[in-house]
Amino acid sequence: MNVELRHLRALLAIGDEGTITDAAAVLRVSQPALSRTLDQLESRVGVRLVERTTRRLALTDAGRRLHERAHSILRQLDDALTEATAGARSLRIGFAWAALGDRTVPLLRDWREQHPQTPLRVHRRDDPEAALRRGEIDAAFLRTAPAADAGLEVRSLYRERRLVAVPDGDPLAERSALRLADLAGRPVVLCSTAATTADLWPDGQRPHTFEVANVDEWLTVIATGEAVGVTAEATEHSHPHPGVRYRPLADVPPVTVRLVWPRAATHPALRAFLDHVERAVGTVEDRAGK
Repeated sequence: MNVELRHLRALLAIGDEGTITDAAAVLRVSQPALSRTLDQLESRVGVRLVERTTRRLALTDAGRRLHERAHSILRQLDDALTEATAGARSLRIGFAWAALGDRTVPLLRDWREQHPQTPLRVHRRDDPEAALRRGEIDAAFLRTAPAADAGLEVRSLYRERRLVAVPDGDPLAERSALRLADLAGRPVVLCSTAATTADLWPDGQRPHTFEVANVDEWLTVIATGEAVGVTAEATEHSHPHPGVRYRPLADVPPVTVRLVWPRAATHPALRAFLDHVERAVGTVEDRAGK
């Protein structure tokens, strides 16, 4: 198809910025030149990639797929060029919420001691699954199952019990454990970066829910008494808050903690990291039974 890197960079900028004007500014080219580059790309791949009207611009389904792959292709190219001059880059591990809770620091310290030649960096991402597909990270810890067609490998590590986060001073905070029925009539706040809660209630019994953007907003909403939250056990360790108390939720299934990575590994040390994680947490007793 004779697609060039400049074509992919053009689509990337358009998809990321949302307008031809902003994308042209990022690329430091004129708007007519960028439009011609996009026309060339669409002509060479043979499909419409961007729907353009006088009022809006949006990627088509084909455009979204190629936009995501372009992220990965260009990221790998940048990594290869960097490694050619500066040596191997760090291994990048992502998470959305709480990584592995109290297991995180021991895991990372042991890796540093056993693999001093391969630095490891941890990155919080609002959508680790998308970050994996784009090549921004090499593996991620997830508490939701990735889409079946995402091109990702999955290793289930262990399970965590669920907790209820309630305001300090709330009557629910005085109980040793809670049940879903105890939350009846309470608004439940969900976090867009780590939603594992919405399907816990039977049909017709789901409480009022609303969504916030990140863990800091989630904690603040709960601490001020506006709502309660349901989360995984690692949150209590990774996100303590003086205005929030965590209590076990007894009548719901536990959360599965997964390690996820691309089928085509993006770092030569990834296999060693997968084995390292399995040795560290793969034999840990299931906490849901405690």
